[in-house]
Amino acid sequence: MRLLRGLGLALVAVAGLTAAAPAGQPQALGMVLEGLRSTRGQILVCVTRSADHFPDCTKDPDKRHFAVAARSGAIPLGLVAPGDYAIAIVHDENGNGKLDTFAGIPREGVGFSRNPVLRFGAPSFRSAGFPVAGAPVEQAIRLKYFL
Repeated sequence: MRLLRGLGLALVAVAGLTAAAPAGQPQALGMVLEGLRSTRGQILVCVTRSADHFPDCTKDPDKRHFAVAARSGAIPLGLVAPGDYAIAIVHDENGNGKLDTFAGIPREGVGFSRNPVLRFGAPSFRSAGFPVAGAPVEQAIRLKYFL
């Protein structure tokens, strides 16, 4: 009986090891949007590993920069290599492909991974950054509207 229990525990341990992805393997990345004020327009998404290209990653050669339908809830962002990342999003309500501002204040919603406190301007890569290593990652991003 002890042998069977020991074998069962060993099988559970092996199953647990095979369920975790090996280090260095791409991992699933996703985000959950909270606080969306409408479903008009689109969500512009920037996922980057480069502090030099955050929050506008349009010139980042390794970026993931794309638009998705404006909706609350979970949004998959695909597989990414292990490393440190940051996400910046814009709720482009009028669908013109950019963040509209008035006197430097965003007219459309913005959000960042780890939901850093926004003062004057965008947060740093460090305050929005998070690691991806060994397991899927999902960031809950709360949209903020100033006008």
